[in-house]
Amino acid sequence: MNKTIYSYSVSSFLALQACLWSSGAYATDAFNLIGYGPVSLGMGGSGAAYDIGAQGMMLNPATLTLIRKGAHLGLGIDIISADLEVSNTLTGEKARSHSRGRNNGPYFGPELSYVWRGERFSLGVGAFASDGVGTQFGDSSFLSRTSTNGIDTGLDSFSRLLVLRVPLSAAYQVNEKLAVGASLDAVWTSVNLGLLLDTSQIGSLAAQGRLSGSLVPTLMSVPELSAGYLSVDNGRAAGGGVDAWGIGGRLGLTYQLSPQTRFGLAYNFKTNVGDVSGDANLTAVSALAGNIPLDGSVTLRNFEMPAHLVAGLSHWFADDFVVSIDYKRVYWSDVMKDIRVGFKQQDSGDSLSLILPFNYRDTNVFSVGAQYRYSTNWAFRAGIHYADQATPSTGVLPIIPSTPTTNVTGGVSYAFGANDRIDFALAYGFREKVANDSLPLTDTPIEVAHSQIAASFAYTKAF
Repeated sequence: MNKTIYSYSVSSFLALQACLWSSGAYATDAFNLIGYGPVSLGMGGSGAAYDIGAQGMMLNPATLTLIRKGAHLGLGIDIISADLEVSNTLTGEKARSHSRGRNNGPYFGPELSYVWRGERFSLGVGAFASDGVGTQFGDSSFLSRTSTNGIDTGLDSFSRLLVLRVPLSAAYQVNEKLAVGASLDAVWTSVNLGLLLDTSQIGSLAAQGRLSGSLVPTLMSVPELSAGYLSVDNGRAAGGGVDAWGIGGRLGLTYQLSPQTRFGLAYNFKTNVGDVSGDANLTAVSALAGNIPLDGSVTLRNFEMPAHLVAGLSHWFADDFVVSIDYKRVYWSDVMKDIRVGFKQQDSGDSLSLILPFNYRDTNVFSVGAQYRYSTNWAFRAGIHYADQATPSTGVLPIIPSTPTTNVTGGVSYAFGANDRIDFALAYGFREKVANDSLPLTDTPIEVAHSQIAASFAYTKAF
């Protein structure tokens, strides 16, 4: 039976780069990436019961026992480019986020991993991006204009999220059928944000009890207040203005149902990062006095990534042909019901608390992929990936892209010899549209259209 040896992820070293130098990411399945490395990505993001190489640390660590005995070092690069268009359905105006600034890709990132497999034990360490979004619309679109009195604020609308995981993994072959594994992750979360809220949105939040704090009277006393603008930006091509470290991890197993069929099951725990904080700027937009900036600090409270449960099957129809199928349940409602933002002014110490209602739903995710080994050197992969829409229409924020649901994927592998191999995969996320005409997340009816392309390339050396 053919074994897959290697390591690289559809946004991984965008992660390691973020840790060492910095980087960014783009996502689908809400914020989650659709696959880890060229093998998983090429096969629709599947891999709970199949050897996807070192990326098994991120999906099901028990699959590390499927790697060939010895040491495996992986180096790769991932490229992710997204096209997001927001339309004002009243005026027909469009705002497009595509290579406009540092917060919006395309992103390039290397990846690094190391796995050792012995007789029964496997150990691995790596650095991978697991979640991410990124947009930047500039300062001249309708997203930078207030609807209350039509002021062009000249303020940029953008977002960037990167969640980096550094897993330490171990797996054990209990017997000829059962293998178990676990990963303990160091998790780094970083965020940039440029968010303009019209006074109609501010009023709606206040009416719902979602706006409070000693800074609110000061803000509301600004003559002819038109909007409030929160800016968190490190001004770099990577990382975020607010960040924090925490932990995460997962447990997994594989079970050989028959010589041709394997079952895999894994549970990924909700992250424990807590509050993400850093320097920020709050700007009151006045129709009379212009933009009035206030320096301070911002905190995103209890900002976590969700738990998920994944089950999969792989079946070899022949020595050169295998099909892999995964089902995943992602528990978004536990972490993305509300986004809680706190701002504290530097000089006065006055504070403001804001609760944005996202109301994300738990999702079902289906990944199906196949690999055909054409020869000793060549292997070809294809797959499809479908995820429920996590974002309800009323939870669509124009600067946060999370709408694609269907991706088609493909990949190829070439082995130079027994110990050297390159892998490549490409995924296309079909254009998806979601509309929102509800306060408080938008002050004007909008339609968001989002498509994207992701590519992953990796070289693996076995020793």
